[in-house]
Amino acid sequence: MTGVREGERAARFHAVAAVVVEPVRRYLHRRTDADTAEDVLSETLLVCWRRLDDIPDDVLPWTYVVARNCLANADRSDRRQARLIGRIRAVDPPATATPGPDSADDTLDRAFASLSADDAEVLRLWAWEDLAPAAIGTVLGITPNAASIRLHRAKQRLRAALGKSDHPDGHGQDTERSRG
Repeated sequence: MTGVREGERAARFHAVAAVVVEPVRRYLHRRTDADTAEDVLSETLLVCWRRLDDIPDDVLPWTYVVARNCLANADRSDRRQARLIGRIRAVDPPATATPGPDSADDTLDRAFASLSADDAEVLRLWAWEDLAPAAIGTVLGITPNAASIRLHRAKQRLRAALGKSDHPDGHGQDTERSRG
């Protein structure tokens, strides 16, 4: 009897994995380096296996929440490691310091960097993960209406950061009023 139950669990996990692996991999690769993304993907799948009975029918937004939490754990670990390295450098500084990579001068990268973390994340979920406001709400733990409002405001802030007008069609004036 236990073998049948384990077989059912394995089949369900494989079905879930088939749906989520590639979208979650892309989600993670857009937010961190390749090695960390693969580690976090493994951790996300482990959580999916452990909580298989808790996974809802709409599996992808739930899995994005898990991946987001696992990535936050990895980021906290990286910050702890960086603090430790800082303390070690203070006690025993390296002979020479190597400069970090230059910041990208791409317009979109600069515009995204100027946004708050919340605005950037809601835009990434919408544009990169192709999620609707309801699914964005699930990932962020907010209502679909709040997600729609955040998305709208984030788009406005991105548009302003890119130096464009607030007009969605890209024109500077309302053509209906200019005809009169």
